[in-house]
Amino acid sequence: MQTDVLTGGFTNAPVQSAHAFRAALNALSRPGRIETVEGANAPAPVSVAAATLMLVLCDAETPLHLAGPFNTPEIRQWIAFHIGAPLSDPAQATFALGGWDDLMPLHRFPIGSPEYPDRSTTFFVELDSLSTVGPRLTGPGIQHATYLSLPDIQAFQDNRALFPQGHDFFFTCADHLAGLPRSTLVEAA
Repeated sequence: MQTDVLTGGFTNAPVQSAHAFRAALNALSRPGRIETVEGANAPAPVSVAAATLMLVLCDAETPLHLAGPFNTPEIRQWIAFHIGAPLSDPAQATFALGGWDDLMPLHRFPIGSPEYPDRSTTFFVELDSLSTVGPRLTGPGIQHATYLSLPDIQAFQDNRALFPQGHDFFFTCADHLAGLPRSTLVEAA
């Protein structure tokens, strides 16, 4: 195990994890709102925001799928040391990390069941940029409408049609994150 795998976790875990968890909740409960987080540094290409989300949301009982260039020995070792989350294939994933194209097709991941809609996959989608320009978002947590730079519109419309089943999404870029729960209606701007 390389030394850099042992670094990159929280330096003040109680405070940093509380701030990061609050940011994650704010992002998911207020779709389209961009939050800033800090505290975690995983091996490249994982962003600060995605690493921080993994530290506060993943644990030894939440299978994690790594897609595309995020499935490297260094990242797997960092996760094993800092989080202990078991790595899984898409069909068993509670969480999944990757770029948008790497995570396709989404139907490979659990959407929950009518009895247990929470038994679905939550995605950490790494983007090249994240802004409040893009498709129009409406629904719970949004007073009128908000906008977010999403990688696709149809996939999120299809996901919304599955409600209360479906997937929830966190979009990450550098130290920024935004959330998109399955209850959000996505329309072209």
